[in-house]
Amino acid sequence: MANLSGIPVWREVGPSPLKQARDQARIVVVGGGPVGLTMALDLGRRGHDVVLLNRLDFIPAGSKAICFSKRSLDIFDRLGIGQAMVDKGVVWNVGKVFRGASADPIYRFDLLALKDQKRPAFINLPQYQVEDRLVRALDRLENVDLRWGHEAIAVNPQAGGVEVSVRTAAGDYSLACEWLIACDGSRSPVRTMLGLDFEGQAFEDRFLIADVRMRAERPSERWFWFDPPFNPGRSALLHKQPDDVWRLDFQLGPEASREEATDPAFVEPLIRGMLGQDVAFEPIWYSLYSFQCRRMARFVHGRVVFAGDSAHLVSPFGARGCNGGIADADNLGWKLDLVLRDQAGGQLLESFDEEATAAADENILNSTRSTDFMTPKTPAERALRDAVLELAVDHPFARPFVNSGRLSTAPVYPGSRLNTPDIDDWAGGVTPGTPAPDAPFGEGWLLESLGDGFVLLADDSREQVPEEVRLIETGGGGEGMDALRQRYDLRPGSAYLIRPDQYVAGRWRKPSARRIRDALDRAKGF
Repeated sequence: MANLSGIPVWREVGPSPLKQARDQARIVVVGGGPVGLTMALDLGRRGHDVVLLNRLDFIPAGSKAICFSKRSLDIFDRLGIGQAMVDKGVVWNVGKVFRGASADPIYRFDLLALKDQKRPAFINLPQYQVEDRLVRALDRLENVDLRWGHEAIAVNPQAGGVEVSVRTAAGDYSLACEWLIACDGSRSPVRTMLGLDFEGQAFEDRFLIADVRMRAERPSERWFWFDPPFNPGRSALLHKQPDDVWRLDFQLGPEASREEATDPAFVEPLIRGMLGQDVAFEPIWYSLYSFQCRRMARFVHGRVVFAGDSAHLVSPFGARGCNGGIADADNLGWKLDLVLRDQAGGQLLESFDEEATAAADENILNSTRSTDFMTPKTPAERALRDAVLELAVDHPFARPFVNSGRLSTAPVYPGSRLNTPDIDDWAGGVTPGTPAPDAPFGEGWLLESLGDGFVLLADDSREQVPEEVRLIETGGGGEGMDALRQRYDLRPGSAYLIRPDQYVAGRWRKPSARRIRDALDRAKGF
């Protein structure tokens, strides 16, 4: 089913009522995709009134993001919807890389190297299913106003806020807000309205997505082929989704046309070449795509903040796009919360710009390297790529150099201004600017216990903890605490200060009330 503009519909919602000619809100989020919905849910759960403007009045279908990383699942857990995602998604940790016609992989990797954590490395879940669970969670919050069929058509930054002109089928109105968060996608109208642009590189190669439904006894793994017989000289990718749906991805080259590439007469031989000539399947979605690796120079522009694809773009290889956008929302939510409550310094949102652009640069770097390895542009690049693939068959040292898309990992901020540098002797553990790893804790898991505020994770702490910091003591507990102590290099008296987004802000062998207070102030932008 499609709406009048030809966009496929997964779930009808219907337009929200027209608001008064002039309306006000403290926070406006523009864009109803996974990033905008996550942003609104985070801020709404923190008690803020939020208006979310979604130009569509339905949840769109189609083939978009499907791979959601452990870090995104940890964030969804903090927002109360992680289990709903995992219950529906296809869990996977293992990837395999094949070359040519060989049925044996040249490289096999396990993305969950650190075991005994609540969540897997990845789940596969179609974007519309993710959006649906986010929308249902937002529907339970009275302080979040999700406006379907309300399109931002003009943005006017002003002193102390932003004026937004909104169009609906029933008429237009004006909406004033203190903060506007643009999560309106790769073609971001908000970015265009402000005269801002991307910097970076566009790639010419084109790729075909074929989503098909079939019954098959295949493992829940990521399979990638270099130079398979069914797509010679190019690459292909296979992922399992829920409800017997499979994502197939074929490199076609820069000359591919949309008309030919989505013609069943062209697509079905590729599908049968990958799956087998006698496999019965039902086509669901065929589409052609190309991609860019680009970002805005800055993500914070006064009272307008950009997140997700509106701020940065990467290739789909490695699942860094949507996961990177969810990480943006996770990074921004607690910082804007403290600013709105007058509990943070003015530089805290500047740290969002610094940390989020650093994460985007890391994703763009990995995405570009993956693309260069998968689609070499010169004879020398191809010779190097082929040599790595050849060596990987028999030599383990070469396998980590096989790059079929470096998969999304949690961003790390080693140079963040919010970090308190180490001054003590640590043999291991978790450095400041790194997300706290999960571990068994009591009857559950550590990350469940951290919540979404500042936490002091301490082994037998006897120091006074600031009022806004919650103390979690790890002393005692016997063998059940061994994994936690090892992962954090905890010894008697050691302590970690953890940010509301569950990143390490500082750590000490001998914490003191003064050290903790100073680190807390630093983490809050003072």
